[in-house]
This record gives sequence, C-alpha cells and structure tokens, in this order.
Amino acid sequence: MRGHYEQLFYLAVALPFLASMVASPAQRYLKQYSSFILALFPIAAFTLIFSVSAQIQAHEAIVFGFNWVPSLDVAFSFRLDGLSYVFALLILGIGALIILYSGGYMYKSDKIGRFYAFLFLFMGAMLGLVLADDLMTLFIFWELTSITSFMLIGFQHERELARRGAIQALVITGMGALALLAGFIMIRQSTGFTTLSQLIAQPEAIIEGGLYVPILLCVLLGAFTKSAQMPFHVWLPNAMEAPTPVSAYLHSATMVKAGIYLLMRLFPALGDTVLWEALLVPFGSVTLVIGALLALRQSDVKLILAYTTVGSLGLLVLLIGIGTDIALEAAVLYVVAHSLAKACLFMVAGSVDHGAGTRDIRALGGLARTMPFTFAAALLGAAAIGGLPPLFGFLAKEEIYAAAVGAGSAPYMAAMILITLVGNTLMFATVLIVALKPFIGQLPSGLRRAHETSLMVWLPALVLGAVGLAAGVFPFLIHQYISNPMASVTLNKTIELTVALGFHIGAPLGLSIVTVLAGIMIFRKSKESRARVAGWLTAIGWGPDRGFDQFMRGLIIFSAGLTNFLQPGRLDYYMRTTFLVIIGVLWVTMIATGGLPSLPEWPMLYFYEWMLLFILVLGVVVVAIAPNRLTAMLSLGIQGLAVALLFLLLGAPDLSFTQFMVEILSVAILALVMTRLRLQPADRRPWREVTPEFALAALGGIGLALFLITVTQTELNTDLSDFYVKYAYVIAHGRNIVNVILVDFRAVDTMGEIAVVLTTGAAILALVRIRVSKKDRHGVKKKKRAASEVQS
Repeated sequence: MRGHYEQLFYLAVALPFLASMVASPAQRYLKQYSSFILALFPIAAFTLIFSVSAQIQAHEAIVFGFNWVPSLDVAFSFRLDGLSYVFALLILGIGALIILYSGGYMYKSDKIGRFYAFLFLFMGAMLGLVLADDLMTLFIFWELTSITSFMLIGFQHERELARRGAIQALVITGMGALALLAGFIMIRQSTGFTTLSQLIAQPEAIIEGGLYVPILLCVLLGAFTKSAQMPFHVWLPNAMEAPTPVSAYLHSATMVKAGIYLLMRLFPALGDTVLWEALLVPFGSVTLVIGALLALRQSDVKLILAYTTVGSLGLLVLLIGIGTDIALEAAVLYVVAHSLAKACLFMVAGSVDHGAGTRDIRALGGLARTMPFTFAAALLGAAAIGGLPPLFGFLAKEEIYAAAVGAGSAPYMAAMILITLVGNTLMFATVLIVALKPFIGQLPSGLRRAHETSLMVWLPALVLGAVGLAAGVFPFLIHQYISNPMASVTLNKTIELTVALGFHIGAPLGLSIVTVLAGIMIFRKSKESRARVAGWLTAIGWGPDRGFDQFMRGLIIFSAGLTNFLQPGRLDYYMRTTFLVIIGVLWVTMIATGGLPSLPEWPMLYFYEWMLLFILVLGVVVVAIAPNRLTAMLSLGIQGLAVALLFLLLGAPDLSFTQFMVEILSVAILALVMTRLRLQPADRRPWREVTPEFALAALGGIGLALFLITVTQTELNTDLSDFYVKYAYVIAHGRNIVNVILVDFRAVDTMGEIAVVLTTGAAILALVRIRVSKKDRHGVKKKKRAASEVQS
C-alpha cells in the first residue's frame, strides 16, 4: 500500500510539470479548447491528493521519497499531512480554475501557450514547496517559485513596468531565500535534522541546539520577503503589472502564502517564544494597518486588491505571532477564506477590465445591469473578505476577534483589538469600493458598450465565491476535511474546531458589528478618505519602493566601480592580484591555524643530487639576472628539466618523461610566440617597480615551500593509492597505474585538461595571427595625414 501511495504522489507532483511540457503544443493544435484539456492536469492531481483525505482526517502523515545526494544527506522527500494537504488542494483547485480563466481572458494573445507553460511550472514549484519534507528540497522549490514568478510577472516584457516589477520581486524574494538557506543550514548543523518530519517529532531541538536566535531571524527574513511584510511589501503591488490571471493565482492564493505556510509549518519548532511574538506581532500589525491604508488610497482595482492582500498577509502574521490556540485556528480559517475570496475578486477585476475597458474606479459605475454575473461574484468575494454572514470569511473574522480578546494582559489585549479592528475596517471599506463602486449608480457615457465577458472569465470567479458561501453554510464539513487537520498540524496536537454560523453574543460579535458600520461610513466617504491618505503619503515623500530604486542604482554604481577596479584590462594587474590572493591564503591559513611546519633536517646527498640542486639554484639566478626576456624564458626551462631529472632519480620515469615533454614544448612555443609579438626585449623598469614583484615572488615561493613541507609531515592516507593498486588491472586492465588513472579512472578530468590546452593554444594562435592589413594601414595613414592638414 505504501508503494501505491508513493506512486500516486509522485504522479501528483509531476502532473503540473508534465502539463507545462505539453501546454504550448496543446494550444497550437487545440486552440480555444486547450484550456479545458490542460485544466484536467491539476484536477487529476487534486483528485490524487484528495483521495487520502481519510488518512489526513485521522491525523496521519504520509512521508515518501528517496535519497537524492546521499553524501550530503539530502533526500528528495515529501510529507503529506493536514497542513500540506490543505495548501495542495488550494494550489491545485484554484489553479484549475485559473487555467480555465486564462483561456477566456487571454484568448487573443499569441503567447498564451508559453503563458500556460510558465503557469504550470509555477504550480508545480508551489506544490513541491508545500509537500517537501527535506529542508534542501523545500529550498529548491522555494527558489523555483521565485524564478517562475519572475517569468510570469515579466511576461509582457516589452513594458518597462513589467520588467521592473519582475526584477523587484526576484531581488527581494531572492534575498530572503538566501537567508532562508542559511537558516536551514544552521538547523542541520545545530540539530542534525535534515527533514521537517524530524523537527515535528522533536520540536524542542532547535531551541536546545543553541542557534535559535540566528535560525529564527533567517527563517523570518525568508518568510517576510515572500509574504510581503513591511518593508518588503513593495514587490507585490508592483507585480500587478502581470496579466490578471497571474495576480489572481500567484499574489492572492499561492505564492504570497508560501511565507505563511513556512511560519505555520515551523511554529511548533520556532514559535511560542518571547522573541517569536516580539518580532511577528509588530511586523504583522504594521503591515496590516499600512497595507489597508495604502489600499484605500488607490484608484486601480487591481492595486486596491494588491494592497488589501498585503494587509491580509500582515493579519495572518499577527495571528501566528500571538501564537495562542484560538489565534492559530483563526489563521487557518482566514487562509482558506482569503485564498478563495481574493482569487475571486482578482478575476472580477479582470472581467471588469475586459468588459468595460478600464479598471479605474473613478471612471466606472452602473455595470450591474450589463455585467450581472461579474457583479454577483464581486459581492460574494467582498462579503467573504469583509466577514459578512453567511460567508466562510465571517467565521474567520469571529475567530480573529476572539483571538484578539484572549490575547493576554489588558494593555496587550486592547492593542490587539485596536489593530485588528482598524485593519479589518479599512479592508472592509476597500473591498466595498471594489464590489460596489464599479457596479452601482449611473453608467458613464464612455461605458455604453460595456458587456458581460465570456463564460470562462466570470464563471471561475462565481464558482470561488459560491465555494466560500457553501463553506460558511456547511462549516462542520469544512472543519472535518480542511480546518481540523490543518490546525492540528500547525499546533502539533489534535484540534477540533466548532465555530459555526450564529450570532453568539459577546465581544467578537460586537467588534464585527463595529467593523461593518465603520467600514460603510468610510465607504460612503471613500473619495475624501482616498484624497486624505494620498495627501499623507505625498507629504512623507519617500517609501520602500523609491528606496528599492535607490538601492538598485547604488548597487549598479558599486558593481561598475568594483568591476573597473578588479578588471582594469591590464595583465600585470591580474597577475599581481592572483599571486596576492594565493600568498594570502597560504600565509594567513598557516599562521592562523598554527600550521607552520618544523624545518626538516638537512639530508645526506649524493654527488649527483648536489649537482641537481646546483642546476636548480643556477636556473633561478640566471632567470633573475637575464639581460632579456628570451634568455629568462630559456633559463626558466632549466627549472622544469631539473624537476624532471628529480622525478627520474626518485623512480618515476613516466612522470619524468611527461615533464621533459611539457618543458621542451613550453619553451619552444613561448619562444616562437615571442618572435611574433611586439614585446620589449628586456625589462627596463627601475628597481622601485621591480622590488614589489620580487617580494611577491619571494613570499609566494617561501609560502608554497612551507606548505609542501607541511604536507609531507602529515600522516599519509593510502586508501586511494591502495584502491588504484587493487583495481587498476581488475577494472581497467592496465598494469601501469599512472596511465590507468589518467585514461580510465580520471578520463573525464584528463579530457578536460586536454580541452583547456587546446583552447589556450587556439587563443594564442588567434592572438599571433592578428595583423593589420595593408589596406587598413594605408587607411590609418590617410586619416593621420588628413588630421595634420586640418590642424595646419
């Protein structure tokens, strides 16, 4: 049975990637029917995941995978439990509707096949992220979501704003990903654990490992950048330059939830501490309130929804930061309600844009008569975000206020109530603007031709709105399949949610009523409120978005300066830099680690060994005092020949013969090159310029000699030598071990070395053969003559 499950889950993970491979051909041959065929891929994966709902309801975890890089203890492993199960269903279910929506929204685009391919790649990356068990596997899928979202945000790359939004998203989330990788590495080092399953089984391991604070900071930086917490939120609104299906999928229901998923997943291991609460609660609170205020300022429907998404993500971080059971239960309910409702509203924004030709709230009105189905979907989505009964969002909002009321001490509780009340009120007012402003009132004269869009555009939005309504009407069914398993894994204990429709007298209901009344008042004064908020922001005059541009500009200037400093185009500079690095590595390492060797005793040498030593010293002296470069080059060959003789005396004739050939060919080739290049025959520089290079040579030579002495004084491990001796003839059928190593055991390495030599030879040949043709020289002379005549 376990093998059967593994095959099903591998297929579920692979299906989006398979769909990306066939997306473009399907669009080419099936045209308008391609979206229906392609939607079957996520539907099939959804069915495979949902088929184990009984095990998930029983709080069982299904772990599967295989060793990927055994030497690094990295496995390509996955874990399906209540948390990953719910996120996977959201990714695949909403993803299938997005594919259908894209077919209606982008049917005129000649690039829709490529768009499908990118969208499926993202879907697969996001599915792999939430299912991953191994930490390195999770990181790889985490990065893949950033790369694929970059391609989707910049899909309309001919537009500058789309390119900027894509780069901004990639830079910010990529920076967070590097921090997350550092956190995962520290988890592996401090606990020895490589999988989430191990962390879930022993959640206290990170705190006991001694690296809790740096691990927490790195993980939070990764989660905050991905889930658009202040001040990293700027990439999300700018990503609205992507096509609307991208906004509906990536930036409401899936990608921005990746950070929330990570915080929920690691809550048992990192949460419920003073530092956790001290960091998450302030960041979440600021993001909630500022995001909602920024949403109120906007006039573009997509931007309004984008900033309310920022506020909603801040609310989720705030709840996870509070960390009580009821706060985590509220976060679970809100994740589901928000994903359904916000994807619905983004689809509505696209439908309005298609049907009316604009998304500007100020130019819209009266569309309810011409776009009734879109209006119905807008009402359902706004009611869910605003927390109106009988939508599922109402249950989530009740739990949010219950969590705020039970947050702790009286001052803390008052602060949480005020923050959640202000944030929810502002978001309710903004979604009312989205749901009512375009549809009520008189139809402007410029929108006389406004019409309901195609079935494939408004139906997916209406379906998501209807699902949110059904979830609120039948909450216990949703709790059984969704809420209870997800909350149980998040809190690492069995949870049974009982929240349902009904007006339970108490503080949460009173706060809900206040939210609705205050939101309606702000909605009625939306024009004045928008102008007031815009005035405040204009007075501030600076923000993270402008700061990002300044950061990128400074980074480019710094990079250009560093490149010009490190790559000035001078070979002598490169040589000095290379030798400085080598000398630094040799000396600093030996001194810092106390690795300076003890000087060996002077050996008793035979007369021919004294002669060899004399030849070596003589070659060095001749190189130093050579009157010209050609003599120095020939003298340098003496060193190589002496080393070859040394190999011969020590019983390595093959190696000695190879060294002889290398030295003879090197000297011959260099001498020929010298005759073809216009170089000064001798080095005429003064001593003040030569002395630093002499010092570098001396330090490098002495450092390398000390390093080699250190190597000879360490204990020799003969395992590799014994392996070659044992298997040279058995495996490679050769008795010359050196030849066998070069030709068989290290054949690829040898081939690479040969390729390097050939490439170098070709480059030298190209340099030597560069000649200025007679015609070119004649032209240069004519130009010089003309210039002199002009001057005269």
